[in-house]
Amino acid sequence: MSALIQASELNRSFSVHAGLMKPKQTLHAVNGVSLQLQRGDVLGIVGESGCGKSTLARMLLGLTPPTSGHISMAGQDIGTLSRKELARRVQPVFQDPYSSLNPRKTIASIVAFPLDVHGIGTKAERRAKAIDMLAKVGLPARHADSTPGQLSGGQRQRVAIARALVMKPEIVVCDEPTSALDVSVQAQILNLLMDLREEFGLTYVFISHNLAVVQHIATHVAVMYLGRVVEYAPTQTLFQQPRHPYTQALLASVLTPETGLGIPDMGLGLSFPDPLHPPNGCTFHPRCSQRLEICDQRRPELQVDCAGSPGEVACHLHRSTTSEERLSS
Repeated sequence: MSALIQASELNRSFSVHAGLMKPKQTLHAVNGVSLQLQRGDVLGIVGESGCGKSTLARMLLGLTPPTSGHISMAGQDIGTLSRKELARRVQPVFQDPYSSLNPRKTIASIVAFPLDVHGIGTKAERRAKAIDMLAKVGLPARHADSTPGQLSGGQRQRVAIARALVMKPEIVVCDEPTSALDVSVQAQILNLLMDLREEFGLTYVFISHNLAVVQHIATHVAVMYLGRVVEYAPTQTLFQQPRHPYTQALLASVLTPETGLGIPDMGLGLSFPDPLHPPNGCTFHPRCSQRLEICDQRRPELQVDCAGSPGEVACHLHRSTTSEERLSS
């Protein structure tokens, strides 16, 4: 079965100012990322701030073009699609449900806006579709003529979801959609997203810092570090048998309600890597307690674990021996 989304060797770099009277430097926000996603799956993308998650999301949405590499959807390069054609198939749900909604517009007009842009139906038909979609996300018709400022954070995020789904897209890219919400509201929005996935046959790309949220909603997880995917696996496999030392550290960082344990120590040290000057070899090796001699010399590629576990890992601890290395040994 062909993948719904196929990303091949995606790279995105930016020129940034290094300081007064200094030349610009190149920041590799996304560096050689390859992913694929089957129809109906939920791909969770996790990693520290600045690892490239949101840049990757913007490339999947067509908002940020890759410096190199390409993205195809059902076998068609998205670079050949017009902005409207791509918007029909891929829609976003952003982190802040207030800043992503026009505060001067009514809720019905916000949800109907994509229909306006694409010229679908009459004004009355667009309003009716918007109200129907609001009902599907749990907002009654009485909110249709309200403004975003009159709604709670959870209600505003439901509006953002309704706007994303009114065009019946195939893929929804959710960039931290619950991080600005209370814990109880987060659970409601996650359950809503799961219900809508079943009802509309949606495929999600779900970006989050919250590992518990990703474990709850994702079918597969990609772990990013300094612009690269260091581990990719089915959700159950990744959470039960994390293989990359960075994945293990992320899971060890999760707070527990047990008393007396305090703040968990991830063993990563206090300093963060400089994305403008990434280390040679494996970019994680300066923070890795399991590093080998080869780690600071050769960058590991994402490949199937030599132990045969599902998924892929970019780590010399789990790499298969190449034919060249077998001949030289």
